[in-house]
Amino acid sequence: MPALASLVPLTINYPADHRIESASMLIRVATLSDAVPLAELKRDTFRETFLQDGFDLGYPPDDLAAYEAHTYSVEAVTAQLADPQYRTWVAESDDGGLVGYAHAGPCKLPHPEVADGSGEIHQIYLRRSTQGTGAGRALFDSALDYLAAERPGPVWLGVWSGNAKAIAFYEKAGFRQVGTYDFKVGDSTDLEFIYRR
Repeated sequence: MPALASLVPLTINYPADHRIESASMLIRVATLSDAVPLAELKRDTFRETFLQDGFDLGYPPDDLAAYEAHTYSVEAVTAQLADPQYRTWVAESDDGGLVGYAHAGPCKLPHPEVADGSGEIHQIYLRRSTQGTGAGRALFDSALDYLAAERPGPVWLGVWSGNAKAIAFYEKAGFRQVGTYDFKVGDSTDLEFIYRR
């Protein structure tokens, strides 16, 4: 399918090869061939957000290594991309490099009102240099449209309690905090807010 010339709302039942151009970014559904660069992007954006250049949460090296191996290895990302219950979108720059992603699927948050079939936006991350370009909003909208089509009902997400910028973005989009939970990074624990819309 040819890329669209400008950012437009996605149709509810768009095909897996649907593509959107946003400014100089291409938003598209990730494929198995993206596993290696996507694993690198996931690791890098997590570090940019939560380590020395971001919130500086200071995870012990062993905790960080265990979390990254479990979550951001090529094998883990390949398994995510191959699972038909989930969908991942990537933002691709003009040079073909991946600069952002969103991941959505079944809700796994520990909240008593999560029902079978509930959907969750699991992750939205952008390289710092890409923030403010509209790519994050395009990824977010792609995930929302997908969940509306595949998992109608409330949409859930978790966000670190100290990430005021992300919290403001989600609240502006109509999400409200409905709980908290402990997020594990190795043996380290972060307080996460549970949001629903």
